[in-house]
Amino acid sequence: MPYIEFYPKPGKTKAIQIDINPSRIGLRHPIDIGLAGECGTVLSALLPLIQKKTDRSFLEKAQKNMSGWNELMTKRGTRTDTPIKPQVVVWELNKLLDDDAIVVTDSGTITDLTARFIHMRGAMKFAVSGSLASMANGLPYSIAAAFAYPDRQVVCIIGDGGLSMLMGELATIVKFNLPVKVIVIKNNVLGQIKWEQIAMEGAPEFGIELQPIDFAGVALACGAAGYTVEDPAQVESVLREALAHPGPAVVQAVVDPNEPELPGHITSEQALNFMEAMAKGDRERAKIIKTVLKNKIREVV
Repeated sequence: MPYIEFYPKPGKTKAIQIDINPSRIGLRHPIDIGLAGECGTVLSALLPLIQKKTDRSFLEKAQKNMSGWNELMTKRGTRTDTPIKPQVVVWELNKLLDDDAIVVTDSGTITDLTARFIHMRGAMKFAVSGSLASMANGLPYSIAAAFAYPDRQVVCIIGDGGLSMLMGELATIVKFNLPVKVIVIKNNVLGQIKWEQIAMEGAPEFGIELQPIDFAGVALACGAAGYTVEDPAQVESVLREALAHPGPAVVQAVVDPNEPELPGHITSEQALNFMEAMAKGDRERAKIIKTVLKNKIREVV
């Protein structure tokens, strides 16, 4: 993960890195012990060396924190506001996925949504452009997955920015009749850039607007099934119908562009940057402030 500010400060903790590529050991953080190999194999070799702890306080603290996090995710994933909150779409999708589904996500806030609300289980596989963090990987990765695993459900979760960059690949999935299901989170902005500008730079959003595209219409024109959902009450039924479609399908979910992807803990610096961006006159500041306040009130009560 390239966001080194979230790693412990060097010297504050022991760091062990397992990596199949030895050249990447120590790339992001000082490492005390580097182990080269595939994670499953390395961990299996280490298990006999581990002694069971009688002090379970660390485990119990982690379990309590995880329980609180899951409760928060449930609150966020079951919102009934309009426009649709983006997390609602992925929350509902998670419940409908096969236990051996292949889930592909694009880069940006889409990665955040997928990591938070898609629960990996069974023989599921997951793919994302983790090293390069490059937009528009979602649909090409899905095409590769559909060719490699023709009998498995392949679902692509992508933003409107990423899909608009390689929209022509919709013709590819139709040409080869690949039953890829493309879930487009449509908010007409580059979401990750928007919130990085506001929360990390303290700057009003700039240059992040996208030209609105009717992706369901484009899908139909290419020969795929196309669906649009704007009502949170209909998200589950639309997704279920799209997943049951025998061929390629696109679902565009029209979501709230002012819903921030907030971290688990907001730092004082992020809060100050947010206020600074609003004070400088962000064009959507009234809607953003209203959304953030409503979110916090709902999560406290």
